[in-house]
Amino acid sequence: MPNPSPQTSEAQYPVGLMWFRRDLRLSDNPALHQALTQCRTVHCVFVLDTDILDTLPRADRRVEFIQASLVELDQTLRQHAQRHATGLIVLHGKASQHIPELAASLGAQAVFTAHDYEPLAMARDDQVQAQLAAKGVALHTCKDHVVFEKREVLTRTGTVYGVFSPYKKAWLARLTEHPLVVRDLAQMSELIAKGLADRPPTLQKPPPTLGGIGFVATNLSQLSIHTGESGARQLFDDFWDRMDAYQDARDFPALRGPSYLSVHLRFGTVSIRQLVLSAWQRSLQGSAGASTWLGELIWRDFYAQILANAPQVCTQSFKPEFDAIQWEDGDLALERFEAWKNGQTGYPLVDAAMLQLKQSGYMHNRLRMVAGSFLVKDLGVDWRWGERYFAEQLNDFELSSNNGGWQWVSSSGCDAQPWFRIFNPITQSEKFDAQGKFIRRYLPQLAGLSNRWIHAPWQTPPLELQAAGLNLGKEGQYPMPIVQHDQARDATLKRYAVVKKPQI
Repeated sequence: MPNPSPQTSEAQYPVGLMWFRRDLRLSDNPALHQALTQCRTVHCVFVLDTDILDTLPRADRRVEFIQASLVELDQTLRQHAQRHATGLIVLHGKASQHIPELAASLGAQAVFTAHDYEPLAMARDDQVQAQLAAKGVALHTCKDHVVFEKREVLTRTGTVYGVFSPYKKAWLARLTEHPLVVRDLAQMSELIAKGLADRPPTLQKPPPTLGGIGFVATNLSQLSIHTGESGARQLFDDFWDRMDAYQDARDFPALRGPSYLSVHLRFGTVSIRQLVLSAWQRSLQGSAGASTWLGELIWRDFYAQILANAPQVCTQSFKPEFDAIQWEDGDLALERFEAWKNGQTGYPLVDAAMLQLKQSGYMHNRLRMVAGSFLVKDLGVDWRWGERYFAEQLNDFELSSNNGGWQWVSSSGCDAQPWFRIFNPITQSEKFDAQGKFIRRYLPQLAGLSNRWIHAPWQTPPLELQAAGLNLGKEGQYPMPIVQHDQARDATLKRYAVVKKPQI
């Protein structure tokens, strides 16, 4: 049975409140669609939640991305409603307090929002639901951030998949059986024009500035990071022309291979269903690049369902036996960790990757594997340290994907690489940055080295080092390697021996 149209006597609620969170767009927004089809009039709100913001540095690219996206969202809501008094209500404070209070002040009978699967967010939502229920207000949540969630894709025995390949096969089979419903902007625009309520006069304000919430500008604009739904659309249009080559280009950090849409997926300025549908349809036409990219989107769902069903992975290894590993500790671990964070390990590809992260908040996916493996399996540092650092630095940080990636490189997670497989940072560099273009971009002091020696500068003949103006290991110069890979590999194999399965 079709949903009732807004502004009719059939609407379930006279007044509804749409709570935007990680879905900062109008196109294909399920929670907004539910609100507009189940209520006569709808108010829209976003809360700059101090429970989250207070833990962040005052210069944070993610906050700047959100703030700019809120400005656009407010503008587009008013444009589609064709009334200035409508738009986005933006509050600054504790969401757990603001949402129940706002619902009461607006006379809303229901609040609509999208699911969030992270433990702290789920605890907040439980608190909000209880407060709303006490006031007789319903909280309706729906799936948005993933294609298939929680326990929608299960094995034949009803258990959660812990290996990606069979999960992907089952995921694709379910996609065939349950075609995606994608509501484009034109469909949403008509609903918004009919159902968006005017804000109370005291709340007819633009979103606060960065300074207004205690933050300062970063280098986001200098990095040409497009924000909002329009920014996501620009990136996707660009990637559409490159999608067929994705399979061949994605592993080379000096090439424009990725879609660069991960930050938009993180904050919901693009619909995962729209991306999946585009990739799937193109893969059915024979595009190997589209098929490979679709696989990456499925990985995202895979890690999300792991977090939803095994929340202990936030602090523990997915495979419990790996928590028996004894990592480096004390001053040695701290020294190595600081060198890794600051791009001072002496391994150019690793260092260039870490400097890319520090300068831009982005790291190429191949390099996330290389840099992560180096921290864990060359430096012997607990994977949780790296996970926390990436969580602080990545513009596109998602708990499930970040945790899944780090447990993958440490071999402690589901579908992880075997513990005895250890990336060689030199051969990875030679294979995926053969001409040293990426290295030279972030380590210009090595620009004078030839392609032969730039991957392992310490092996360079003295005369060539002199010609390149390098005096390795001296203060102010590029460092010598802090570990020897072969020796570090042997130490890792001994460290991981504790997880060997007993022979029967």
